[in-house]
Amino acid sequence: MPCQHVSVGVARKPSPTDSVYREDCTQCFDSIDDPAGLDVCLTCFNGGCAGDRNHAELHSISHGHPLALNIRRTRKVIERDEPPAKISKLAIAAETESDRYDTALSVKCFEDDNEHVAWEGNAILAPAVDAIMKANTFSRKEEVKAWEQEMTSCEHILTLQQGPPEKKSQDLGHCSQCDLKENLWLCLECGNLGCGRAQFGGVGGNSHALAHANGTNHGVAVKLGSITPEGTADVYCYSCDEERVDDDLGAHLANWGIILSERQKTEKSLTEMQIEQNLRWEFSMTTEDGKELTPVFGPGLTGLKNLGNSCYLASILQCLYDLPSFQKRYGGGVESISPAPDPAQDLETQLRKMGDGLLSGRYSRPDSDMTVSEHSPEVPHQKGLAPAMLKHLIGRGHAEFSTMRQQDAFELLQHLVKLITRSKHEDGLEDPTQAMRFVMETRLQCLDCNKVRYKGEEQDSIFIDVPLEKLPVEGEEAKYKPVTLKQCLDTLTAPEVVELTCPSCGNKAFTKRQLFKTFPDILVVNARKMAVVNWVPIKVDVPVIVGDEPFVLDDYLSPGQQPEEEALPEDAAASSAAPAFVPHADYLAQLEGMGFPRVRCEKALHATGNSDANAAMEWLFAHMEDADIDTPLDLGGAGAKATEADPEKMMMLESMGFVGPRAVKALGETGGDVERAIDWLFNHPDDDGTVEEGPSASAAAGKEAVVAGSSDLPATFQLQSIVCHKGTSIHAGHYVAFIRKQLDLESSWVLFNDEKVVKVVDVEEMKKFAYMFFFKRV
Repeated sequence: MPCQHVSVGVARKPSPTDSVYREDCTQCFDSIDDPAGLDVCLTCFNGGCAGDRNHAELHSISHGHPLALNIRRTRKVIERDEPPAKISKLAIAAETESDRYDTALSVKCFEDDNEHVAWEGNAILAPAVDAIMKANTFSRKEEVKAWEQEMTSCEHILTLQQGPPEKKSQDLGHCSQCDLKENLWLCLECGNLGCGRAQFGGVGGNSHALAHANGTNHGVAVKLGSITPEGTADVYCYSCDEERVDDDLGAHLANWGIILSERQKTEKSLTEMQIEQNLRWEFSMTTEDGKELTPVFGPGLTGLKNLGNSCYLASILQCLYDLPSFQKRYGGGVESISPAPDPAQDLETQLRKMGDGLLSGRYSRPDSDMTVSEHSPEVPHQKGLAPAMLKHLIGRGHAEFSTMRQQDAFELLQHLVKLITRSKHEDGLEDPTQAMRFVMETRLQCLDCNKVRYKGEEQDSIFIDVPLEKLPVEGEEAKYKPVTLKQCLDTLTAPEVVELTCPSCGNKAFTKRQLFKTFPDILVVNARKMAVVNWVPIKVDVPVIVGDEPFVLDDYLSPGQQPEEEALPEDAAASSAAPAFVPHADYLAQLEGMGFPRVRCEKALHATGNSDANAAMEWLFAHMEDADIDTPLDLGGAGAKATEADPEKMMMLESMGFVGPRAVKALGETGGDVERAIDWLFNHPDDDGTVEEGPSASAAAGKEAVVAGSSDLPATFQLQSIVCHKGTSIHAGHYVAFIRKQLDLESSWVLFNDEKVVKVVDVEEMKKFAYMFFFKRV
């Protein structure tokens, strides 16, 4: 008897805008490669595990979606006789997925006790199953979108002159110079059909489209099989030798009688094939003497698959999920929280999914499908978890992290900490980033009247500038003198003379020194190692010497204001007369001498603590594309606890649901900084926005405030993990993480290199590539 739940609407084909989760479960990392396979909802295309966790069945119950497509994939045994040849971007030969895997499909109905439903030949189910299997998966769809947003148009497309209109046959025939009927490229200038170059995935091609372009100087062509009804397609400019975007593709195709709404995509795009090629890049991991490093497996030893330039994300996630606070908050998986309506789009769910994946040990096992031959003698590593859903959420709406380019690992950490801080912390759940927070205290003293002012600022990390001293050249590569962590901290906390206006005597010379007011449980240190070569900032490899043994930071604790010290007055008129920020004159002159506008120089010096011209220059290069880079620096004046808030900033807060007195007070408490105001609102959920007047106000505020970190001594820290970076730029190269783990009841260093997790005997050599340090208070 046919299943009564099979009907139009219950089972449907995914549209181009639907996300199809047919790789792994949206709530855990069980996948189509597990024995029970993955159940893809035939109504909304959620992916749910079919094993003992029953996430698919829970989805069916909570959403009322009865039908699911079960997909089970097993790896075929492949014997290689020769190593793969070196390949170029568009001339690629490799196996297809069907060459590597056997895939079993079945349809089940949860309403009928998981009964299998006959689907082959069914007018409703067969088209839906076929469409799901042909659709791009969620992760691939996001990757393609990210790659494609990098592409632009060019002058050859913008000035394209087409020949007289002509209607092409709807089947579009074959190449004009051979019999190939796929991988066909239509010249948008004259309508010629030519086959492309041989492409990744075994697609044939004799390069006749390229020959036509070279012979006629017709530069722009479109790949016919990649055209979608939505107006996307592969457009290639042979003149530029680059993939491009044609904003008038519909009109250009219509000139040759091709109507977008009548086309269907039948072949993989160049981007899709390039991503597949990137993901197949493999390399061996050996010691300097050629010995293979030993893979390790178990809880907390799970690798992350590289999604294409995602090593910066993998290294940061490995270090964060090594922290006790992250393990406590996210290590229990999704079972302890209420299920989200759309788990793939819920940050808490995805952070818990990642925690379960990395910490449980459930997925940390040798990849039994990996083939080992005489050409690949390495011990099988893990398959690695693909953090596609979390990467999408982290990068959503962000100009940098939404792309497939390499990014700065430290900037990602700051962004992720901000997202987690703003997320909900209810039902006794603690903010795991609180363990990284502390207060840095700045002491200013007027050199004339000797009065002082202390100001504390909450931080979650520190920057240290690494001194650069070249050693005598031995060969072509420059070598730098190693420095100790103590040298860097001494530089960070050393007194300096700055130019400020004293509200007491009018003098403009101050000494400034910053020290720790409190210490965090986890101290994150970003080591800046930048040199300028031909006016270009270059990252250099300077060894920073940090021992493995615990060390004490007591000397860097601020003593606070002393009884004999007289505080500078907080007179409102005097404070408002004093400039909120005075850039260091020498550093400002250096930056302006390099051609940077004064407004940008001031913003850069403010953003980097007014402490170093090189750091400010590095900031400038990293923020050249900021929309407000040329907006004058506005700090809202000193002590601005405004009762009248900026209407534009109020609108921004109101768009996020923060209205009335609470929003006004948040802006007042944070000097008008919208981002800090949002953080303040999340951290003060019970504050009704009442602003108290008079002496009692400060007393009440002091009672409410919870100071981050602790000033208890001794402040003893030990190196726990390192993020290392190889490459001359923080936006290129490769990131890995070294983390101290307990292996066989003893402490050992473990290297996390994307999906490969290996025990390291000697970590000292890699410390010269250290970019970030995580120190644990012990």
